Amino acid sequence: MNEIRVFSPATVANVNCGFDVLGFALDGLGDEMVLRKVPQKGITITRIEGADLPYEAKENVVGVAGLAMIEALDLDFGFEIEIYKNIRLGSGVGSSAASAAGIVFGINQFLEKPLTNLELTAFGMKGEAVASGNEHADNVAPCIYGGFTLITGYEPLKIVSLPVPEELYVTIIHPHITIKTKEARAILPKEVSLQNAIKQTGNLAGLIAGLYEADYELIGNSTQDFLVEPYRKNLIPDFDFYKVTALKNGGLAFGISGSGPSMFTLSKGKENAGNVELALKEALKTKNMESDSYVSPVSKHGNRILEQN
Repeated sequence: MNEIRVFSPATVANVNCGFDVLGFALDGLGDEMVLRKVPQKGITITRIEGADLPYEAKENVVGVAGLAMIEALDLDFGFEIEIYKNIRLGSGVGSSAASAAGIVFGINQFLEKPLTNLELTAFGMKGEAVASGNEHADNVAPCIYGGFTLITGYEPLKIVSLPVPEELYVTIIHPHITIKTKEARAILPKEVSLQNAIKQTGNLAGLIAGLYEADYELIGNSTQDFLVEPYRKNLIPDFDFYKVTALKNGGLAFGISGSGPSMFTLSKGKENAGNVELALKEALKTKNMESDSYVSPVSKHGNRILEQN
């Protein structure tokens, strides 16, 4: 095999109650990447479509993650890379993670002894640091594993795959504003109250239990954020109005996807998710806010091969 084309799904991170430790993959929406094996060591980016990104490997998420893997494994070959971005930069649905996960997943297909998903996630985190300023796995992990993923530890890295209830759908609404991950992190407090920490711990445990039991009421009641949303919602005009709208129109839970500006709504069934989408699109129109929207089941699949030869 000399060439491979891979798909990397968009992802939702944090999921309200799991800041930096919880995320899930979307179905159908994602980036594509072509990797071409060459004799020269290193990464050469030859084409980028859909975004204005640097071609210099050491300045690009793809290059940083790929080079980290090539150097750590001491590979005697390299890759030419074509990047096709379908996920908007700074949209809050894992654009940088899709790039980082795509390159390490792609390289893994060329190895005689493929790495585990856990090892791939660790290399993908190297790329994420370029975009956000720190290595975190809440987008990269679901991009690689698929489904819901829980990071139970970073030193060492530990990841648990969680079950996905069959009727769990997500509605994504992306207002056309830009929020940089680094800026969204900068506004967060360094310490939180014990009372809020207790609430958040209970919610995370409740959401996990809800996923295992396919208890949609428990999922909805538990997917609340007492630590991050109170600060980050101020970066999204009329956030509270959109939240009320989503929950009144069939949504189980509503929150900020990653660092925003995209917002997600969890719903039981495609019909409810579609109703939420229509209501939110109308709500944003009343505020003169342009937007994109997307309805998807929570995907059980992560990166995948589209073509190889």
